Amino acid sequence: QVQLVESGGGLVQAGGSLRLSCAVSGRTFSILTMDWFRQAPGKEREFVATIWRSSGTTYYADSVKGRFTISRDNAKNTVFLQMNSLKPEDTAVYYCHTRVANDYWGQGTQVTVSS
Repeated sequence: QVQLVESGGGLVQAGGSLRLSCAVSGRTFSILTMDWFRQAPGKEREFVATIWRSSGTTYYADSVKGRFTISRDNAKNTVFLQMNSLKPEDTAVYYCHTRVANDYWGQGTQVTVSS
């Protein structure tokens, strides 16, 4: 069993920054590949970024490439999503995710970007 708890969402003006955190418990964090997804109102959940468990290799959705950075701190069992140059279209609930036989999701954190 894996527990994921996101934090760091909020309201920010376009062009601003936010840093999301996801605290992980219940499984050795260093062996987990971690992802961020988001879901805007009326839309399906979409991939944002991933960071591999061993190499730390990262991948991003084209819509956030160059603006968002995913990172991890294995000592603190936490994955981060630094979001810069935010746009109104980034408004969504952001979810932390990992897969260990099953899919595990956090409860989500709301990010609202005003124009």
